[in-house]
Amino acid sequence: MNDKLEKREANGGRVTGTSENGFHLGIPGMPSGTYGLAQLDDYMHLPRRKFPHTPPFSLRIEARVSGQCLPGTWGFGLWNDPFSVGFGAGGMSRLLPVAPNAAWFFYGSGDNHLSLRDDLPGSGFHAKTFRSPLLPSILSLAAVPGLPLLLWPLAARFVRKLSRQVVKEDATLLDVDLKDWHAYQLDWQDDSVTFSVDGEEVFQTNLSPRGRLGLVIWMDNQFFRFDSEGQIGFGFLQTFATQILAVRNINTAVD
Repeated sequence: MNDKLEKREANGGRVTGTSENGFHLGIPGMPSGTYGLAQLDDYMHLPRRKFPHTPPFSLRIEARVSGQCLPGTWGFGLWNDPFSVGFGAGGMSRLLPVAPNAAWFFYGSGDNHLSLRDDLPGSGFHAKTFRSPLLPSILSLAAVPGLPLLLWPLAARFVRKLSRQVVKEDATLLDVDLKDWHAYQLDWQDDSVTFSVDGEEVFQTNLSPRGRLGLVIWMDNQFFRFDSEGQIGFGFLQTFATQILAVRNINTAVD
């Protein structure tokens, strides 16, 4: 699997190989406002319609991080790169955003609130899935005239509530000592996703993502917040020292 993964690095972020058949994904100490990224993925130069993975699919990976509460986000799993993190690397079809489809182990520091629902975690370490319609990315242009309304909390709350009718999600918080090595597994079927830690099932949901997805493993210092009060925020957090996501024994399988 390792030979299919490509590195993506920004502003001092580094991906380095280790002697344990793995990688260290690290970003250095940096001031707020500067984006640091260390990422591995297998879809960098592909349009979304050619992303590699469909169900049934399994990901197995061992991981640990250098701190329990690191600023920013990190994780591993599958997604459709909905917000054009690739900056068009897959051609015009990746320049425009689409509704998210994902299944992953995700960590977000407290500045984040990456959930449209009030009863599901928007930060912390959790297992999460998103399921959305497979709409053409060109439709996102229709939303541009309404973007200024999001600056008005009342309108933003309405948009957030309306978005829940389109973007479905399910998640649960996980109680894991993130500084220790753990074996994580994600099993994606057409009608379900099962998450396991150290061989024990920790979450199962019937909310399975649609479409073709790519594998992503990352560490960065960004935050995004869209909370129940209609408050929206986005930016890059200060990191006070080098922070590392270590991974090893990355295996994927089609059942």
